Amino acid sequence: MKHTVKYILQKILGLENYLFVFSLFTMGKLKYDRKERDFLHFLSLLSDGETLLDIGANIGVMTVHMARRFPASTVCSFEPVPVNLLVLRKMVKLFGLKNVTVYGFALGDHSGEMAMILPEDRSVALHGLSHVKHYSIQEFNKGKEFTVAMKRLDDIQELKSLEIAGIKLDVENFEYFVLSGGKELIDRCKPVIYSELWDNKNRINTFRMLENSGYRIMVREHKKLVPFDRKKHQTQNFFFLPVAD
Repeated sequence: MKHTVKYILQKILGLENYLFVFSLFTMGKLKYDRKERDFLHFLSLLSDGETLLDIGANIGVMTVHMARRFPASTVCSFEPVPVNLLVLRKMVKLFGLKNVTVYGFALGDHSGEMAMILPEDRSVALHGLSHVKHYSIQEFNKGKEFTVAMKRLDDIQELKSLEIAGIKLDVENFEYFVLSGGKELIDRCKPVIYSELWDNKNRINTFRMLENSGYRIMVREHKKLVPFDRKKHQTQNFFFLPVAD
């Protein structure tokens, strides 16, 4: 039934308008959504007036929420998928957000160009699962392909002089490569990092790299953060906190 409704709405409204309406609907229910309590906890670890990164901003729901909650902060929002990027810009304009800078390219471990996939399931676009076409990603590879610009986080000049306090990261199994391209920034700023990580090699590599950079791996349990226990915790949402000197 849900698939049929999405199919009809995407056909009637067009994908861009459908995603815009969907983003507004999601914004309205975010604070009541049990699935987003981890994200809201991440925000509780931050303070207004800081520079924050939303990597994999998609249609802008998290960007808008961060920018409205922290009006004195600067939110740098990264989204390379063309239709998602259009909706993200619409959301920023609709809410009159002057503290958001949008970057319309992908992040990775090298600069250049990269193919991306907007997955489809029986003619329904799965915008939330858009991802880089990469040998390490085997899921959701059927859909529309396109080429986007890619940069390393450490190569973005305007970020070199800023202190980054928090990073929200959701790039559908490309997290390790994004963080690898931002290792200098991470080591310099030691931001709080909140990331979705599937249970695969990408997660293992990300854990290893951030532990080597002096981070603790934490998860939310009973409204507080506790060390991640591989035998106990079944989650895809992780908090990486720098170890105090």
